[in-house]
Amino acid sequence: MNGIVAWFARNHVAANLLMLSVLVAGTMSLFQIKREFMPSTAIDMVTVSVPYPGASPVEVEDGVVTRIEEAVADLPGIKTIESTAAESVGTVRIEVEEGTDVDDMLIDVKARVDAITTFPDDAEEPIVDAPVIKRQVLVTNVAGPVPETELRALAERVRDDLLRYDTITQVDLVGARDYEIAVEVAEPTLRRYDLTFGELVQAIRRSSLDLPAGAIKRTSGEILLRTKGQAYTGEEVAALILRTDPDGTVLRVGDVASVRDTLADQDKRAMYGGEPALFLYIYRVGNQDLLDVAQTVHTYAEEVAPTRLPQSVRFSVSSDRSEVFRDRMDTLKRNAVMGLALVFLLLGLFLRLGLAFWVSLGIPMSFLGAFWLIPQLGGSINMLSMFSFILVLGIVVDDAIVVGESVHAHQEQGLRGDEAAVRGSLRVANPVIFAVLTSIFAFAPMLGISGWMGKFWRVIPIVVISCLAFSL
Repeated sequence: MNGIVAWFARNHVAANLLMLSVLVAGTMSLFQIKREFMPSTAIDMVTVSVPYPGASPVEVEDGVVTRIEEAVADLPGIKTIESTAAESVGTVRIEVEEGTDVDDMLIDVKARVDAITTFPDDAEEPIVDAPVIKRQVLVTNVAGPVPETELRALAERVRDDLLRYDTITQVDLVGARDYEIAVEVAEPTLRRYDLTFGELVQAIRRSSLDLPAGAIKRTSGEILLRTKGQAYTGEEVAALILRTDPDGTVLRVGDVASVRDTLADQDKRAMYGGEPALFLYIYRVGNQDLLDVAQTVHTYAEEVAPTRLPQSVRFSVSSDRSEVFRDRMDTLKRNAVMGLALVFLLLGLFLRLGLAFWVSLGIPMSFLGAFWLIPQLGGSINMLSMFSFILVLGIVVDDAIVVGESVHAHQEQGLRGDEAAVRGSLRVANPVIFAVLTSIFAFAPMLGISGWMGKFWRVIPIVVISCLAFSL
């Protein structure tokens, strides 16, 4: 310890260059570090969801959930399996052991589920996915006294406009009922055409399909054939052929039934400001910046939306998490400036201005050093990391004050320059080092928390330990 302290005290150029390097690296990193509301974490989980329309929870459990559990139970790397059997849908959540690749598990689970041939006939195709936590930035709304179908079309137009910006890649439409093609038929009409309701249903299912039709091999390559008969509108469904009579008469769906484009009969109604509304949830994904996403949406709301929507319909921001983020950032800046000013003022009054300057420099030195390390360790600027900076703010200068006061005391005893710096530092070196290490050890166990919760909370010890290390 004596050699290190003495070397730095007598080679102040090297010490200052080291300090400047940290300050420059931290400043550059500050403008490049990712900003988000909460830390982005991947969930070590694979989910399997199977819609089973009209089935009770007991039927879903027996026909769907149990068979999925039996198919995947022996896969290596599974930690737990949790299942939910609800009305019309069964869901199986597979938690993956730490260290197991989620993508590999996703492939294995999908292969096992696709191999199940005993699902009920009415069950739909299984959906196998690895869920990702999405971080919502804003909630916006499109509201106005217009019909629901028109309101949905306007909301979809706004969503498409927002997705054209480079800063936004994910926008979800919430509160809208699903599109539906209603086919309504009266029993006397079926009798008149000698049809049953089942025959009508089967004819629609049989005719409204896109099917592969093989391939034609040629010397220049292979041509894939595909029949396109899927009906996507009420008009197309009405044109589907039910029957062709021997005399060449063609009976179509529209001849026996009323077919119309409508919205699903669901208990979904959204209001905002006393008017019908639909909501758009806007997310930050990947390396996108939270503040850039928010700024883009506010600019669109003020400058573009009025030209894209009717006068009676408005687009506005209902909730903006970037405002909370900015408030926390302002709190951090304000506390850092206030702490820096108080330390400099008090030490300048009671000791010396030079000593006050070097002790105060410990705050930006520690913080910028942490800003440099955070991206290298997979962290970001978020609500938790800023809380950690505020938490550690009062600690980083304490030891600098102790060391500075010890050096000042030796100077008052008649020692000058390097000698006072070395002796003053060594006098308090052991208690200072152990004081910092004690704080580091208090936060270090948080780095060992396993699972996705450990990934979520690890930013706190990263920030605190980084700041304390650079402070030391």
